Amino acid sequence: MDLGLKDRVYVVTGATRGLGNATARELVADGAKVVLTGRDAKAAADAAAALGPEVVGVAADNADPEAAARLVATARERFGRFDGVLISVGGPPSGLAADNTDEQWQSAFESVFLGAVRLARTAAAELADGGVIGFVLSGSVHEPIPNLTISNGLRPGLAGFAKSLADELGPRGVRVVGVLPGRVDTDRVRQLDAASADPEATRAAAESRIPLRRYGTPEEFGRAAAFLLSPAASYVTGVMLPVDGGVRHGF
Repeated sequence: MDLGLKDRVYVVTGATRGLGNATARELVADGAKVVLTGRDAKAAADAAAALGPEVVGVAADNADPEAAARLVATARERFGRFDGVLISVGGPPSGLAADNTDEQWQSAFESVFLGAVRLARTAAAELADGGVIGFVLSGSVHEPIPNLTISNGLRPGLAGFAKSLADELGPRGVRVVGVLPGRVDTDRVRQLDAASADPEATRAAAESRIPLRRYGTPEEFGRAAAFLLSPAASYVTGVMLPVDGGVRHGF
C-alpha cells in the first residue's frame, strides 16, 4: 500500500529515541523527509545521521517558546515545504499525587502541555489543505495509570485540545489526530518497570492484562503513527487511536 508519503516533509519532536524516533524511521522508509528534534544537539544529529540524508536533526526543547517557529522554518528552508508535525515529548515524572512537587507540575506543564499547544498552533497557521497535526499522548487519556499522576492530569487535557483543534481546522482540510501508546517496549517503559521492587514480575503482570499478551515494539507504534500522518488517512481526523495490544476495553 502506498501511503503517499514520498517527498512530504514532517517535523517530529522528541525523536532521538523511543516512539518519536520509530515514527520518523517509518516516515523516511516510505519516502518522507523529516526534521527531528531532541534536547541534546549531538543526540539529534546522531539520530538524523542514522536515518539518512533526508533527515535533519535540530536541538530543541518543546518548552522553548521560540522552538515551534524555528522548526517550521527549518523544514521549509531545508526541504522546501511543510506537511505536518508529530508532537512527542518525554514522559513527566512518575509519582502519586502526594509525591509530585509544584516544580515538577510546572515543568511538565511547560513541556508536555503548553509546549505541545504552542507547536500545534504554530503548525496550524502554516499548514495548507492536506496538512496534519499529530499528538503522541497516552492511554491515560481514557483511564488513569497508577503512579503517573502528572501524566494523568495533562494528557486528557491535550486530547481535549486536539479534538477542539480538529473541529476548527477541518474546514481548511487540515487533520488532527492523537496516538495513544500502551505498554510499548521503550526506554521510558523499561524505566518505569525497573522502579518496581521486582521488574520482571511487574512486566509479566502487565503483559497478562494485555489481550495480545506482550508489550508492543516501537516499530509497531511507528507504523500506526506514520499511517495516521500520511495522505492514506486523509479522512481520519479528531480520533484518539490506542496502540496498546487491546488493553483498552471500551469502544
